[in-house]
Amino acid sequence: MTTTPAQNASDSSRDPKALYGGTSSRRITVRDIAAAKARGEKWPMLTAYDAMTASVFDEAGIPVLLVGDSMGNCHLGYESTVPVTMDEIAVLSAAVVRGTKRALIVADLPFGSYQEGPVQALRSATRLIKETGAQAVKLEGGERSAEAIKLLVDAGIPVMAHIGLTPQSVNAFGGYPVQGRGEEAAQQLLRDAKAVQGAGAFSVVLELVPAELAAEVTRTLHIPTVGIGAGSECDAQVLVWTDMAGMTPGRLPRFVKQYAQLREVLGGAARAFAEDVVEGAYPAPEHAFH
Repeated sequence: MTTTPAQNASDSSRDPKALYGGTSSRRITVRDIAAAKARGEKWPMLTAYDAMTASVFDEAGIPVLLVGDSMGNCHLGYESTVPVTMDEIAVLSAAVVRGTKRALIVADLPFGSYQEGPVQALRSATRLIKETGAQAVKLEGGERSAEAIKLLVDAGIPVMAHIGLTPQSVNAFGGYPVQGRGEEAAQQLLRDAKAVQGAGAFSVVLELVPAELAAEVTRTLHIPTVGIGAGSECDAQVLVWTDMAGMTPGRLPRFVKQYAQLREVLGGAARAFAEDVVEGAYPAPEHAFH
């Protein structure tokens, strides 16, 4: 028997309209996201890059899935998000859409697909919406991206903005430093947040931003903030799923909390299979055809 998001929720008195734990089985929309902000509801978001993993998260009731260019690091073997292409985003976004029924699917615009200006951004976003079935796109940048966001929104494409640490600018930043420290930097981040809201973005990701500043932005905006390394006062929180589930090897960012150790589990399963094959225990008679 398949459980519903409401059955997965720990609080049986949760609002039936809630993004996580609600009883509706239809696709989440940007109107639902706006309503959650008005209710003061916090909600989770995870990345997803394939149909099977996406189906697990969808069945768990995760209301928003991001097909992030983080696939470059954790799925495609690149050293950063910069090499990810439109073709790669399109193929994996379509897979995530096919694997889900309820979650709002947001497809990332990769580096080089919108930096030329609003017209290129519209062309790239239109392709993702038409080819993949995603319901929204995400792009990086505050004031510098406001014109592109407005054009996309005016064309009927919902946009999730992304400010603070923007990973596509890793070469310009010289790494992944916290953003918004100091009065001047904090004021610029506030201007960026107001700019993307004014341009029509339905939500904004705040990455690697001091918690106090993220809280101020969240109080200031009427659109939801999605935190990643931005403290607990944001309206939503997002993690890269391989970080969250313990698949990512090596040192993780400070903001990551691991909720499982799937790398150990999967490695153990692979070793058990290998040992059975070597010892002749697999396939057993019940696995054969006659």
